[in-house]
Amino acid sequence: MWWDRGMGSSAEYVFVGCYTGDKGGEGDGITLARRDPSTGDLTRLGLAARTPSPSFLAQHPTLPVLYAVNELDQGTISAFAVAPDCSLTPLVTHPTGGSDPCHLAVTADGRHLLAANYGSGSVAVFPLDGEGVPAGRSDLLLLQGSGPNTERQASAHAHQVVPDPNGAEVLISDLGSDRVWRSRLDPVSGRLSLPDTAVRARPGTGPRHLARAAGGALLLAGELAGDLSWYRPAGGPVLDHAGATAASLSSGQVFPSEVAIRRDGRFVYVANRGPDTVSAFSWDGETATLIAEVPTGGEWPRHMILLGDHLYVANERSHNVTIFRIDPDTGIPGVQGEPTGEPSPTCLLRWNPPVIRP
Repeated sequence: MWWDRGMGSSAEYVFVGCYTGDKGGEGDGITLARRDPSTGDLTRLGLAARTPSPSFLAQHPTLPVLYAVNELDQGTISAFAVAPDCSLTPLVTHPTGGSDPCHLAVTADGRHLLAANYGSGSVAVFPLDGEGVPAGRSDLLLLQGSGPNTERQASAHAHQVVPDPNGAEVLISDLGSDRVWRSRLDPVSGRLSLPDTAVRARPGTGPRHLARAAGGALLLAGELAGDLSWYRPAGGPVLDHAGATAASLSSGQVFPSEVAIRRDGRFVYVANRGPDTVSAFSWDGETATLIAEVPTGGEWPRHMILLGDHLYVANERSHNVTIFRIDPDTGIPGVQGEPTGEPSPTCLLRWNPPVIRP
């Protein structure tokens, strides 16, 4: 590939998902950027794979395989082999059994891929073979429920699927029913158990994405309520609602998209569409307190990732990725350099090359 030049052992790489023309976007597929770990700078290298609306990406925990949802009316997932130069070779594409899949994840044991169908409110399960290649669906779990927002919550809308890193539990953020559901994945049959409630959010919250904190707490970005809420174990199956705060100080409409916790657990970050900001919160294990809100330098921040002391924000509508350096003591992000141009970016994935053992 033409981007082989300049690839060094100290470099890191980031794959970027996007919306393509079928969803009103300007992207062509999955692109690749090189990250300088010392400065945090990103250099766009070009198109890695042409595929329709790969709006969310994930990787296998131990194998060089990349997965993407194709967020279409008839949704699919696609798998790609990743070469040492980060070029992508298509492996297989399978239907998800639902519409507009917007999130996917691989179980910690590397045996199953799960995808959240937003439009149809379901979760698809795909067994993975020894090479990480998905087979056809082993299950399709249909969620039920609704909320008070008649336009956005007439039915279930699975927005995120989060496998437990240490077990069979799977959490599912459901924007439509104001629930985070808990299910269990049978590793042999590849089937999900009937879900029960893990989080009962306040009506109209619109759970979008969550992040796990130490001690079993969950932090939840509420897309419809424009807030950040948090929940703690209470000795039963349903977590206690422990608090909430506005995700932004903006007086206009706020649609939080992503929540991330810094590695040391002291700070939480929320991306806010509408005001186009990132809010930084201190987190003491009990309460999130807003300490700063900074412009993203773009429009409609759909996704972000923390890498070391840097925060990367994908601004879907301004077609760029902005970089922030986070002060290690205060936790406050400061803009760094110029944005990197990317058409309709929706997801950022740092590529972690598998460790090859003898």
